Amino acid sequence: MDYKYIEQLLERYWNCETSLEEEQILRSFFRQKEIPAHLLRYKQLFAYQEAEKEIGLGEDFDARILAQVEKPVVKAKRLTMRARFMPLFKSAAAIAVLFVMGTVVQRSLESSDSGVVFVHDEYRNTTTDPQVAYEPVLPIDTVAKMAADEATAGTKN
Repeated sequence: MDYKYIEQLLERYWNCETSLEEEQILRSFFRQKEIPAHLLRYKQLFAYQEAEKEIGLGEDFDARILAQVEKPVVKAKRLTMRARFMPLFKSAAAIAVLFVMGTVVQRSLESSDSGVVFVHDEYRNTTTDPQVAYEPVLPIDTVAKMAADEATAGTKN
């Protein structure tokens, strides 16, 4: 028998150029009992394709798939009163922290009773003459006396 045609079909099969009819010819050829030795290595490929066609899903296929798909039963988690009120406790603590911080900031801004008088609070521009700025408000001897009093008070401490 001339096997040139089968070899050509195999070459076209590997290049993906065969039609369905030509592939069927190859399958029927490799189903034979007598195949030349140089083509025996391809017999398992075509025999495998025929054997796989006959294998079905089986009777228990649906049951196996449904067993994998079904969701397990989830038990309800028991919540304690503490677990239920925990978000409420957290928000109450956050509000308390904000309230305390606001109170501290407000007290620090209001406490101007420290005895310090800032010049900008007491200053009033009552004159338009620039020469008045050079004149001392207190007599010079009074300023010197105040400086001496501060110096003696600093040495006593």
